[in-house]
Amino acid sequence: MSPQENQENIADAGEYVIGTLTGAERQAFEARLQADASLQREVHAWQDRLLGLTARLTPVTLPPQLWPRIAARLGAGPLVQAPSMEPMAANDPAWSDVRFWRLVSGLSMAAAVVMATVLVAQRQPEPTAVVQAAPRYLAVLQSPDKGGAGWVVETVASADVRPGEAAIRLVPLGPNEDIPEGKTMQFWTKPEGAKGPTSLGLVKPGQVVVVPVSQLPGLADKTLFELTLEPAGGSPYPKPSGPILYVGRAVRV
Repeated sequence: MSPQENQENIADAGEYVIGTLTGAERQAFEARLQADASLQREVHAWQDRLLGLTARLTPVTLPPQLWPRIAARLGAGPLVQAPSMEPMAANDPAWSDVRFWRLVSGLSMAAAVVMATVLVAQRQPEPTAVVQAAPRYLAVLQSPDKGGAGWVVETVASADVRPGEAAIRLVPLGPNEDIPEGKTMQFWTKPEGAKGPTSLGLVKPGQVVVVPVSQLPGLADKTLFELTLEPAGGSPYPKPSGPILYVGRAVRV
């Protein structure tokens, strides 16, 4: 398998777990999943990464209307209290059950949004007001190598741009990145169907970056965001030249 095919498998498995694949994409993926052991391992790995996020959270009381709204968006029936059970291991046979994965995919997407929102709030004591009029999007950027979430991209209304103008904000979730000397991180985006990525600038370890939405080539469901490791000064090409450090796709919230 080529490196590009491996990266595509990682991305497909991640989207499957968080539930952002379309119906046709999901069916095609599940057909591949039944016969592809390496793809099954990627799905298990993504599930383990998302489960690991819960260890970083302090329990909070959510608004009572939140879960019915999530259920309505997912097309689910009334929520029923599930019986208590021990967490399943990644290699448990239940993970291969298609009906189980359909349930987990929807819940994982909702949980990822809730967890990322809480993590951002914990790191931003005085958060900027969130855009209300325009659609809101959130992307949890995961490390394809190390696993776990490292950054979040969220839509905001920021004083750093013109009053009332929508923007996206890149927020680190963990400690500062250990960037080798002579290297830098570069922020990229690519709407679904676009011919190539667009650079959104260089990023310092631990830096919060705000970019007006008007400077993006587009923002919608499944818009790709990623951080890559580049030479000092950025990629010498109009596309990434170094390895992907973190990657994720936007979901509307």
